[in-house]
Amino acid sequence: MTQEPHSALHRDALGVAGIVFLVLAAVAPLTGIVVVAALAIALGNGGGTPVSFLIVSLVLLLFAVGYAQMSRQLVNAGGFYAFVVKGLGRTGGLIAGLIATLGYNFFVVGTIGTSGFFMQVVIADLTGFDLHWYAWGFLSIVASFVMARSGIDFSSRILGVFLVLEVLMLVVFDVAVFMRHGFDVSAFGTKAALSGSLPIGLLLASTGFLGFEATSLFSEEARNPMKTIPRATYTAIIAIGVILGVTTWAVVTATGVEQAQEVALKHLADGDLVFSLGRSYLGDTMAVVMQVLLLVSLFAAMLAFHNSATRYLYALGRARVLPVGLCRTRENGAPATAGVVQAGFAAIVAGLFALAGLNPIETLVPAMLGFGTLSILVLQALAALSIVMWFRKRSDPRLWSTLVAPGVGFLGLLVIVTLAVLNFRIVAGSENPLILALPLLLVLAVVVGIFYGAYLRRARPAVYNGLAADLEQFNVHGR
Repeated sequence: MTQEPHSALHRDALGVAGIVFLVLAAVAPLTGIVVVAALAIALGNGGGTPVSFLIVSLVLLLFAVGYAQMSRQLVNAGGFYAFVVKGLGRTGGLIAGLIATLGYNFFVVGTIGTSGFFMQVVIADLTGFDLHWYAWGFLSIVASFVMARSGIDFSSRILGVFLVLEVLMLVVFDVAVFMRHGFDVSAFGTKAALSGSLPIGLLLASTGFLGFEATSLFSEEARNPMKTIPRATYTAIIAIGVILGVTTWAVVTATGVEQAQEVALKHLADGDLVFSLGRSYLGDTMAVVMQVLLLVSLFAAMLAFHNSATRYLYALGRARVLPVGLCRTRENGAPATAGVVQAGFAAIVAGLFALAGLNPIETLVPAMLGFGTLSILVLQALAALSIVMWFRKRSDPRLWSTLVAPGVGFLGLLVIVTLAVLNFRIVAGSENPLILALPLLLVLAVVVGIFYGAYLRRARPAVYNGLAADLEQFNVHGR
């Protein structure tokens, strides 16, 4: 479709590596180990947690088989919203768009809390300079906004540097553990895998992959997206699985596979399991480096999710579902208005928590990240179902890549979503009744989507039809 001046994204800006950097930065490997892996060991299946990461990797790779087929035909900045439009219809896509917009924007709010809190604690500990967490968080979102306005290619280069530093730190730790003990293969035995709670282990491990689905969001900015997006998706899932799986294996080896859950539980309140192991295996200096890189990791995740959230706002603005001004871009293709709205929303919501004098780790972070996590998991499941539905409508003969693999992937994601809803207190890390009620916002998104879709179909048919017509490129004959 023809774009208005300064409403188009930057074409041909990203290759496979650039997209992988954006995605892995959102995953934030070091944060994934310090937070996600430590929680999975403590609350999930203890020394068998590497098995949980392996199982989730396989589920997502099966989903990616169908995802790759869809990505070879569909190019759109709306990501999974566009997938769902094709598979479940315009109203289904509208619901998915609302869920994605809520989830990603809430997630950015949560990153302000985590980044601000850890910056205050770590910097005060290292330098004695103690600045309020919201000031650090606000400076971080401003920096993310400025970097994002510089263009998606600039963001990918910055995030690439951050990612390399994070991964190098984890590799150094893994090697140190391996050189002292080797890796304990009993972590993959039946006894370890079924110790504690395997379902909770799978749920928490799946949160370590959040962000991989963003590959399709950058398809309009990718070089040769029909090939780039599938390759980036497979690369991202495999890389996440290897990085988190191997390092978790190193952690449980260091603690002792049988004692891993007990040790992790002792460190749960302070969240310092990985830091304490880092100090033991790498020394005090490298433990400090690990703390600093955690701050880098948290900022990288904020920048990556800010880019993702702005593209959902951009796509829904371009489709006229949200105000059309949201699709205005700068000359370099960076979403202009959507970036301002997203950063402003995140800063204001986080600011309200700060004004109320609430502890971010006890209130802001569990509420925003917990709900954001659930929303993105639901979005992944909807996309998986949509892929199956679309190819079945076409009676596509490639049963493995368009039915069996994505179908099994959908069932796996459905199990994870069900676990997330039933165990939302663990996902959100809170017992607060208001936080535990947040999943009801997803129900509200469904209701609003249905009624808004009916309104658009009746009163604004051009906009309703445009929910599908907006899709940037769709090759209905492609195989």
